[in-house]
Amino acid sequence: MNNKLSLDFYSQADVVSVARQLLGKHLYSKIGGKITGGIIVETEAYRGPDDRGSHAYMDKKTPRTEMMYQAGGVAYMYICYGIHDMLNIVTGTEGMSHAALIRAIEPIEGLDVMRNRRAIFDDDKRLCQGPGALAKAMGLSKLHNGTDLQGDTIWLTDEGLSYSDLEVMAGARVGMNFEGPYKTIPWRFYVKGNAHVSRPRI
Repeated sequence: MNNKLSLDFYSQADVVSVARQLLGKHLYSKIGGKITGGIIVETEAYRGPDDRGSHAYMDKKTPRTEMMYQAGGVAYMYICYGIHDMLNIVTGTEGMSHAALIRAIEPIEGLDVMRNRRAIFDDDKRLCQGPGALAKAMGLSKLHNGTDLQGDTIWLTDEGLSYSDLEVMAGARVGMNFEGPYKTIPWRFYVKGNAHVSRPRI
């Protein structure tokens, strides 16, 4: 697709700004020949190494976090609680360890495929409501860690949709189980009133 987000977009230094900019962009996957996708409506920013909520806090380097240190424009996939696959977009330049978690999309492409993967047939707003649900609906797993977002497996496009500041909520990220300023820092962004956004909602 000619309107794929460029490497320049992913290489921006401010991951918080990128997470906000991702709202309204389209996310797609092509797994097993089946394309699924939708409009990004919820994200979170993680800014290592100073961010206590980040896997790269204090410049922690492990086999799991290795992908976070790559140049922006690749997928960082990990498993949360041993159950849920999570899709993150690596941003910045090599070594910065910044990533934006995609928490929810409004599905618009491949709905039947998503319904079958999630075994949900009567409530489309639940299909990609939360990062674990999103990854399952789109057929994504830890196997896709490191996927180049310029390729044809996972990609993001700009279809000209954007949201004004009045249409976006910024609040604390979900699941920050520690004390300190990074517990409540407003680095979660979502589209106000969108039924596909995960909970909690402000």
